Amino acid sequence: MQNNIQDKYLKVQVETASPGELTHLLYQELVRTLKRARQMVIQKDYQISNELLHKGRSILFELMSTLDMKYEISKDLYALYEFYAKCIAEVIINHEIDMLDEVIDFAKGMFETWKQALQIVKGGSAE
Repeated sequence: MQNNIQDKYLKVQVETASPGELTHLLYQELVRTLKRARQMVIQKDYQISNELLHKGRSILFELMSTLDMKYEISKDLYALYEFYAKCIAEVIINHEIDMLDEVIDFAKGMFETWKQALQIVKGGSAE
């Protein structure tokens, strides 16, 4: 029942979000998914960890597809997403927690950056 309520809330959140908010939601889900994958790697549940890691790669690919490549920053972000997607592929093969931690740190940083950017756009401060 709880998952059903969360799914409905997420559906409404996605349907009413601005493009910036959607990007923020993608980063939020990336962090959540990678943290869960990390737990599964530690527990040596490689089937579930691999499913979650593939989901993380899919999120990165989605972020890549949203970039407007006429801007230099988009090219830089594309390269970062591509690099971290390759890192996740390595984690799928080798189950290296340290490499996964690097990807999680990247995702957390991007999540916080987008959070601050959205606050600035909405007229708040980015404290």
